[in-house]
Amino acid sequence: MLDLKQIGASEFRQLKQAQDRGQLSHAYLLLSSDEVEALNTAYWLICYVNCTGEKKPDGTCPACRRILAGNHPDVFLIDTEENKQSIAIDQIRPLKQELAKSPLEGDRRYFVINHAQKLTLPAANALLNLLEEPAAPVVTFLIANNGGQILPTIKSRTQIINFSQQAASSKDRLLLANGMSQEEVDQVKSSQEVDQAVKFFYQELREHDSLAIVSAHQLAGLVKKQKQGTKAWEKYVWILLKKWGEKDLEKGDCQEAANFLADLMRVDQMWQSNVGFLNNLDYLALKWQQ
Repeated sequence: MLDLKQIGASEFRQLKQAQDRGQLSHAYLLLSSDEVEALNTAYWLICYVNCTGEKKPDGTCPACRRILAGNHPDVFLIDTEENKQSIAIDQIRPLKQELAKSPLEGDRRYFVINHAQKLTLPAANALLNLLEEPAAPVVTFLIANNGGQILPTIKSRTQIINFSQQAASSKDRLLLANGMSQEEVDQVKSSQEVDQAVKFFYQELREHDSLAIVSAHQLAGLVKKQKQGTKAWEKYVWILLKKWGEKDLEKGDCQEAANFLADLMRVDQMWQSNVGFLNNLDYLALKWQQ
């Protein structure tokens, strides 16, 4: 059974207000460094909607107890399976069958996908198809600690709630939402020189400029000479490149921007597998010369 001692109070109020106004979205991406908090918040909202007690949600009525125990027929939880590091497409496919069914006890069903940043690419694409079913009476909650590992096309179809970041700057919110810790964010405060180098590098990539290979080495050298947190600075570069790609995607430059973001996700996975930072920049530079 879930332990609901820790929920995001302000985030729950936001969801509750949307429900009370009849404006609950069909899909939410709950981003938090504490995924347990985000998961609890999603379940507490589901309890609020289905509670049969006087003070909703009471957590003790039959509906709440079944929801929290994972035994409610209208609530489905997808999570990583034991001894596996990712969520596979075979775990997402059954949800499509559930879309064809009517809710058994309420007016909608609820899909909760925990650790959504661990979706494989086929699983993410299958989920994307589900999110494009507007007629289905379903609310989907994606729980993740790293928005940078969620496909941009999925994010564009969800309402994003960042936990406990209301007081943070827009830059800090961007970095925290993309998986950086507060300590890492603090390490990249003075970033103007790196920001400019990343912008130039991105522009050269998009223009298929052969000078991008030179800029890659200059950018790697600039990151290396930072006084602290080399890994944090490397992560920061990937986030900035992703931000530039998403901006072009929003402007309607869909095909090239989507291709770039796909390559960037591949590079990020290589980097997390200990492929060197410069090697990954070189890979992008050479790939986009073609």
